[in-house]
Amino acid sequence: MGRRILVTGADTFWGGRMAKTLESDSNVDFVIGVGTKDPNVEFERTEFVHVDQSYSILSRIVRATKVDTVVHTFMATDSSHLSSRTLVEINVIGTMNLLAAAGGPASSVRQIIVKSSTLVYGATAKDPSFFTESTKRSSTASSSLERSIIEAESYVRDFAEDNPHVVVSLLRFANVLGSDIVTSFSSNFRRRLCPYIVGFDPQLQFVEEDDVVRSLEFVTRNNIPGVFNVAGDGRIPLSEISKMIGARKVPISLIMPDLFTLPLTKLNLLELPAELIELLKYGRGVDNLRLKEAGFTYRYDTASAIENFAKSQRLKRSLGSGTTGYKYQQDLESFFRHSPAIVED
Repeated sequence: MGRRILVTGADTFWGGRMAKTLESDSNVDFVIGVGTKDPNVEFERTEFVHVDQSYSILSRIVRATKVDTVVHTFMATDSSHLSSRTLVEINVIGTMNLLAAAGGPASSVRQIIVKSSTLVYGATAKDPSFFTESTKRSSTASSSLERSIIEAESYVRDFAEDNPHVVVSLLRFANVLGSDIVTSFSSNFRRRLCPYIVGFDPQLQFVEEDDVVRSLEFVTRNNIPGVFNVAGDGRIPLSEISKMIGARKVPISLIMPDLFTLPLTKLNLLELPAELIELLKYGRGVDNLRLKEAGFTYRYDTASAIENFAKSQRLKRSLGSGTTGYKYQQDLESFFRHSPAIVED
């Protein structure tokens, strides 16, 4: 009997991609995806079920389907368009309901993979150059998003201690760049804008979107427990990133930067959520050695993730926004990313 896997957030970018990846695995008998909206990808084998944001019905679904693995991708990591209440409902209550559904000796679940964020470490002048998975943050959480992720992770740790028969993997992802993913960073860069706090030039670290899915797939297939940072090698100053992408630097006042940028954010000309303010001052780096030692190999370091993003944006601009051009560009990128005919340097 093959594996039976439930993917949360199957209507989102990450959940949809993860479900599609698992569909192609011959060792997986059954994939069920849950989400609050209609999925934005076409599934072949995944059975999709609509749920609410708090996942209140998840216990019933787990009992009925007897899934052995849960991949929890439905964790908000960008507060641009979400209220504090919604962040708590998704990250805290949603995670609590998921763990309640998966816990207990009578449960069929034997593996849980949780997609989290390096936001749990914060960003201050006191921080080390690189956080390891065991490094404690040096300050209290300054944003609602960070607080919700920290609380959600505390429930995951408690679950792992109380359910030693379940393999629990917690992956903390650095800021993501890629040709398709939409984040505050990528939205600003696509507008060719690079906001910065006056007087600061932080060193930033990114992970490419393909490596996000590949790492989730890696720990799922290999049943690897533990906490792992997921980020490309190296850090690059924001000023250099703006040059690589061809973005115009937008100076932001050090004093009350959120109020300073309010007119631009109201007009949807710039995105500067609260969790980015400190990052744009002090930057953040995480040690990615633990996942490498477990056997994972990155395709992109920070520099190549930025270069790949810049290349994809140049290609999109050269082809225009028409449907034919966009489809051509998508097919071309898919070929270069995934074709077995490509020989890597």
